[in-house]
Amino acid sequence: MALTDVDILFVEDDPIFRQVVADFLQGQGARVHQACDGPQGVTAFSQTLFDIVIADLGLPSLGGLPMLKQMQAINPAVPFIVISGNDIMSDVVEALRTGASDYLTKPIADLFIIEHAIIQAMLTASTPMNASGQSHLHEMNELSYLELTENLQQLEQNAQAAKSVQQQLFPASHIDYPHAVIDYSLFKNNDVSAYFIDSTMVGEHHLVMYMAHFHPEDNSAAFGCVLLRSFVNQKLKLFRNGLSTTLIEPANMLAYLNKRMVNSGLHILTDIIYVCVDLQQYTVTVGQAGNGLRCYLRHGNDLMPLVLPSALQLGDANWYQAGIQRRTLLIDEKLCIGTYHQQHKQQLLDNRFTGLIYQSDINAGGFMQLSCH
Repeated sequence: MALTDVDILFVEDDPIFRQVVADFLQGQGARVHQACDGPQGVTAFSQTLFDIVIADLGLPSLGGLPMLKQMQAINPAVPFIVISGNDIMSDVVEALRTGASDYLTKPIADLFIIEHAIIQAMLTASTPMNASGQSHLHEMNELSYLELTENLQQLEQNAQAAKSVQQQLFPASHIDYPHAVIDYSLFKNNDVSAYFIDSTMVGEHHLVMYMAHFHPEDNSAAFGCVLLRSFVNQKLKLFRNGLSTTLIEPANMLAYLNKRMVNSGLHILTDIIYVCVDLQQYTVTVGQAGNGLRCYLRHGNDLMPLVLPSALQLGDANWYQAGIQRRTLLIDEKLCIGTYHQQHKQQLLDNRFTGLIYQSDINAGGFMQLSCH
């Protein structure tokens, strides 16, 4: 059986649903410890070493998100799957940002979806698994196609939900990191932006940043943002646990992202420029997929385009490699990613960093800038 000898902590306040799921997982060979609320979950987690945690986000006493954060402080290596109602997608987004490996939505019509999610999350986290579980992975995609398509349909049909989900993912327009600053502006003409930016520290010495442009330019772009951010979060968690350096290797990271986008089955194509900065040596490695964005080196009011080899968009089944360039940043040299529109370049040169805004008289798109100090 695929889950033989897997130790699972299942935190769920609905006793009937909790028992049904526990019985199913035990039937698949797992050992399941049940908890009915957040405090019970944290207590059990602190006393026993589990292979994986599954938890409802809408728990009494201590919510699923605070519980997740407490558990990660105790042992961040244990993968975590969240379950939510369809009306709290914002909590799902925050859980992914916090470090959850995957999410499921109620009602769960097929309990085998939970089994698939457990196997995928454990393998992603490099948690040891028996041979039965390893072979079972080959029978399914890396992401649950059913779960993804169901949630994509929700966002496509509800523009306000898509807008709300996406807005929670965008950071402030100015972000201070140790030895570096990120500023950006993105302009949207509709409720949902087809463009997305993100950045994060990776350990003490590296920073990664990226800008993405999703196709089609509709509500599915909001789901593209969730996907991209969750994939990056998974690799960040592995890096923090000493299990992978993919996140600071743009060529390998873009290959990983392409594989995940293709296997999602959602047909979302993505132009992206992904940058890793070594904050000790001030060297940058720039990776590109697609040709819809451009990378620049900025000296004062001069923008010099970086020439990157041509590459297909992420999500293309024929994708084979990223365009890569490496260089060392000079004193007072800044790295910028942006769209091609002249009005965006001018706003960048004018240092007009506004974050994400709706502005109908400016073309959709924008720019982000890295300044090292």
